[in-house]
Amino acid sequence: MEQGTDVVKTAFRKSRKLGGLLARPGTWPGLKHKVAAAIEHENAVRSATIGTLVDVGANVGQFSLLVRVLHPYAQIHAFEPLTSMAARYRSLFAGDDRVTLHQMAAGEEPGEATINVSASADSSSLLPITETQDAIFPGTKRVATETIQVSRIDDVLSEPLEGPIFVKLDVQGFELAALKGMPRLLERVDRLYVEVSFIELYEGQVLAPEMIAWLADQGFTIRGAYNPVCASDGSAVQSDFLFARA
Repeated sequence: MEQGTDVVKTAFRKSRKLGGLLARPGTWPGLKHKVAAAIEHENAVRSATIGTLVDVGANVGQFSLLVRVLHPYAQIHAFEPLTSMAARYRSLFAGDDRVTLHQMAAGEEPGEATINVSASADSSSLLPITETQDAIFPGTKRVATETIQVSRIDDVLSEPLEGPIFVKLDVQGFELAALKGMPRLLERVDRLYVEVSFIELYEGQVLAPEMIAWLADQGFTIRGAYNPVCASDGSAVQSDFLFARA
């Protein structure tokens, strides 16, 4: 019965999101490329002033597309290591000279690494995928691996960026490592939007208390929490947190 209820909830969410996309003509070009703009994050993005978006864990461009619709003149630098996802991202933004895709993962140390490719590509991670992840989010277990390039964002984005700078991080447990590779950029960041977990979904990932404390040490405070996910027993699993300069 519980599994059937989950299926109904998933179908309802997809139907509701499709309705939201159809009501926003700016998102329609994405649908031609089978990319649904991440309108579930609209409340976190709409109120921000964005001169540059740094989209870390860009996947096929869902979040970048949302920002392009809401902030049409923003410069976008996206980081996506998986070959197939990067190809779709490039196709979506072909001809947009204010979008740059860097086909690499963001980390604290540069070099090559092996990424665990999930059956659901946006759940892929440089960290091992736990059984808990697949139990809460069925269909996200590892199905392959891929050798990718890892770079420090400070080494890649060396030129001055137009402010205000908005950084979005969704890299499946590898968020803190990515942040530690951008100390120079962080000094200029106005807002950070980070997926944070309360339980270990990827082996060795940093959980919410440590992430919040680390960002507080860098001068950021929580401005909002969005899209909470709970397990079947009601316990908190993860949420998207918006941080801003104190």
